[in-house]
Amino acid sequence: MAEDKTRCMKCNHEAIIYQPYSGMHLCKKHFSEDVERKVKLTIRKNYNIGKNEKIAVALSGGKDSCVALYILNKIFGKRRDLELVAITVDEGISVYRERSIEYARKLTSDIGVKHLIHSFADEYDTSLDELAAKERVHGACSYCGVLRKSLVNRIALDIGAKRLVTGHNLDDEAQTIMMNHLGGDVERMIRLSPPRELEGLVLRAKPLRKIPENEVELYAKVNDIPVDISLCPYKHEALRNEVRLMLDDFEQRHPGTKYSLQKGFDKMVGILAKEFPQAEIKKCTICGQACTTDVCQACRLLGKT
Repeated sequence: MAEDKTRCMKCNHEAIIYQPYSGMHLCKKHFSEDVERKVKLTIRKNYNIGKNEKIAVALSGGKDSCVALYILNKIFGKRRDLELVAITVDEGISVYRERSIEYARKLTSDIGVKHLIHSFADEYDTSLDELAAKERVHGACSYCGVLRKSLVNRIALDIGAKRLVTGHNLDDEAQTIMMNHLGGDVERMIRLSPPRELEGLVLRAKPLRKIPENEVELYAKVNDIPVDISLCPYKHEALRNEVRLMLDDFEQRHPGTKYSLQKGFDKMVGILAKEFPQAEIKKCTICGQACTTDVCQACRLLGKT
């Protein structure tokens, strides 16, 4: 008798997903367990979570950061020696960010996690909409990424966080690796390696780096996690979109491509780091944030030089 391909391969209940890269059909229960197992393994292998730590989670209200916070709370929420704190940055993107912040507020309220909200307007006296409206050399995503990263790091430092969790998934990681390959940017590629202690920078953690984007979205759906699924109005400006389409095409024709790209990178990054040691960390002479030059990239983008 032919196998019923719509049944879970672990329990024979109705499957909700087929993973082409693994060849498995999984039901709701076993799919959620598979995602959580990968997250736990990633944390155990790459991020040494000690006792009495405060863990900051960069929470946008989108699916990736919301799922990251939800799973971390599920794993660590009962540990009294650990504290999770969600940090949301309001970049000042009309309508879009206001809506996503409401989703972030709802999730943190539902699971009982402290939630901090800071804005570009308060920190930089401008908004992303205002920056995007000006004549500029860089895309809006460049301004957003640099300024948001700088602000989240400062807030995490201020609250005494030992870790800063981001919601980067497998697709994000594969795209970044490929973009750095295409640009020949070895130094930037090395920054994706497992984090090390650097003064002025909170250690990063990416617990979803082994989870495909479509599975992050499905996990949010089957676990009723409130997430904003709308797209940023500046998304079209990103070069990443071209790389995303290319990798999605390869993944469809050759399942497992994204995992292979990440696996190959993980194997070689240690060797590359020995040949291209990271630059010395300094303090920005204008804002005091950690950087590798006299003036940080955020201050340069804001024209403070």
